[in-house]
Amino acid sequence: MKILRTPDSQFSNLKDYPYEPIYTNIQTHDGSDLRIHHIDEGPKEGPILLAMHGQPVWSYLYTKMIPFLTSAGIRVIAPDLPGYGKSDKPAAREDYSYEKQVDWMTQWLKANNFENLTFFGQDWGGLIGLRVVANEPNRFAKVAIGNTGLPYNPEIPKEVLDQIEAFRESNIRLTPLSMMREIRQMDKGISHPALKFMYWQKFCWDTVDLPHGFLMSQSMEKMSNIKRLFYYLFVRLGLKQYFPFKSNLAKAYDAPFPDPSYLMGTRAMPSQVPMTPDKSTQQQKEARDFFYTWEKPFLSVFAGDDPVTNGIEADVLKMCPNARSAPHIGGGHFFQWTKAKELSNILIDFIKE
Repeated sequence: MKILRTPDSQFSNLKDYPYEPIYTNIQTHDGSDLRIHHIDEGPKEGPILLAMHGQPVWSYLYTKMIPFLTSAGIRVIAPDLPGYGKSDKPAAREDYSYEKQVDWMTQWLKANNFENLTFFGQDWGGLIGLRVVANEPNRFAKVAIGNTGLPYNPEIPKEVLDQIEAFRESNIRLTPLSMMREIRQMDKGISHPALKFMYWQKFCWDTVDLPHGFLMSQSMEKMSNIKRLFYYLFVRLGLKQYFPFKSNLAKAYDAPFPDPSYLMGTRAMPSQVPMTPDKSTQQQKEARDFFYTWEKPFLSVFAGDDPVTNGIEADVLKMCPNARSAPHIGGGHFFQWTKAKELSNILIDFIKE
């Protein structure tokens, strides 16, 4: 397996990410060494929150939350999934799958021998992390998730599958704006959510040089219309790295990817979400069966205004009858950044109660 490693110099000038890197080597299916990065902040004897990010972000997403959590006496451990952040990046599309990510992160957890954890995951952090919890339940005391779930779709109408396949194989080329327009409509009266999520899947795979900084800046920051248009023109012209007015956030989400060869994980993983029957279907069923009998505390804390996941919370509460729902706090899909204080306070109360 060819594995890429982002040079440290890419991260040297990041604002608000002063954390000491910690690295763990695990083994891939072909015996290659894969280095996974995490940060470990806060009092070493404090209760531990394991916070996992999603796609296409990395542990930088938790930088606004960490001061609230650590000042409350909580130790925060936040890894970067393989393919993201400071972790190694396998270079081929076939190197990435849901099952491989679950295996890699389970190995990482065991190698560090973390125990008595409260888990929090969002987006892919929830999909992967919940499976890790199911693999190693004795290491976890509590579970919280937001804007994520454990998709399980063993039966999909053939016409839906045919429509998705035809769309993926089509010559349609999505722009960042056309893709975002479709994603914002995900919960607006469609027959199956996969028919909207396919826009994000196709956009990510077809876009060889994904503009992470631009996309995350659009999702998490306020920006004047003139600056937004100017930035968008640079992206469309293939000059995103030369945009002179990038925010610190945009710089942070571009940093892990010196060139398009490093982007395979963020391009490939959206197509691995089990929105339709696939190689993860049986494992998803087994994990859902596990959480149906989960007796430890389980908190569902959703934004409530995220069109990608608005319909998922009901399924989470059905999957885990022991779960309780926290008030919706808003903030959109990446509410760790936009509602850092509110989400931190909910998790602090959950950990300490």
